[in-house]
Amino acid sequence: MWSQIAERLRRAIEDGTFRPGAVLPGEAELNRRFGVSRTTSRAALDHLETEGLIKRKSGRGSIVIEPRVTRPLNRLSSFSQDMRVRGLQPGYNTRSLQLTIASPAVAAELKLAPNSPVLEIDRVLLADASPMATSLTYLAPAVFERSGLPTVADLDGGSLYAWLKDVAGIALTGGHEKIEGAIADAATARSLGLKQPAAVLVCHRTSWALANLPVEHVILRYRADRYSFHVGLAQS
Repeated sequence: MWSQIAERLRRAIEDGTFRPGAVLPGEAELNRRFGVSRTTSRAALDHLETEGLIKRKSGRGSIVIEPRVTRPLNRLSSFSQDMRVRGLQPGYNTRSLQLTIASPAVAAELKLAPNSPVLEIDRVLLADASPMATSLTYLAPAVFERSGLPTVADLDGGSLYAWLKDVAGIALTGGHEKIEGAIADAATARSLGLKQPAAVLVCHRTSWALANLPVEHVILRYRADRYSFHVGLAQS
C-alpha cells in the first residue's frame, strides 16, 4: 500500500500538481485519505525522500524539491546543452576572466611547458536563474592566441563550447573526466546558495580537439542535491 501511495504522489509531483517548494499532505492527511496506518504513510514519504523528490523538515512537513539534472558520462556536452534538453534555461555569471600562469597540474593536463600562459575563467552556472555549479576553466594558448580573448559579455551570453566552435574555430572531439564527492568550502557554498555542511560533486575534465590536442581543463563543482551522473553498463 505504501508503494501505491508513493506512486500517486510521485505522479502528482511529475505532472506539476505539487511544484518545487510545495508541501505534500502530511501523514495524518494520508492516513485519512487512504485509510492506512501512520507507519504506511510514513513509509511512502520516506521512499519519496530516498528518491530525492522531497525533503522532510521538522515543523514544515514534506517539501517538494527541485529535480536533479542527470548527465550521461559517455557523452561530451556543454552545460547549456544539458540544461536545454531538460527544459531548463541556462545562464552564466562570469566572476573573473584573466591571463595567468598555468599551475604544474594544469600545465600537465594541457600538455604545456612550465610557466605557460593560460586563460582562467571563473563562472557560476545557472539553471532557470538558480545556481547549479561553479566552473573554473583554463584554456590553452592555442585557443586565444589565434582568436583573441572572449569578453565577459561573450561568456555571460552563451556557451563557452559554442564560442570555441564559432569564434575560435575549435570543435571539441573528446575528453576525459574524474568525478568525486566533497564537502563544499565556504566560498563554494555561498556561490551555490548552500547551507554548510553541504555535499558537492567535483568534476575534473580535460577536453581536446583534433589530433588529441588538449585545449580546455575545467574544475566543476555541482550541487549534489541538483545534479547526478549516469553511465550505461554492458556485461563483459
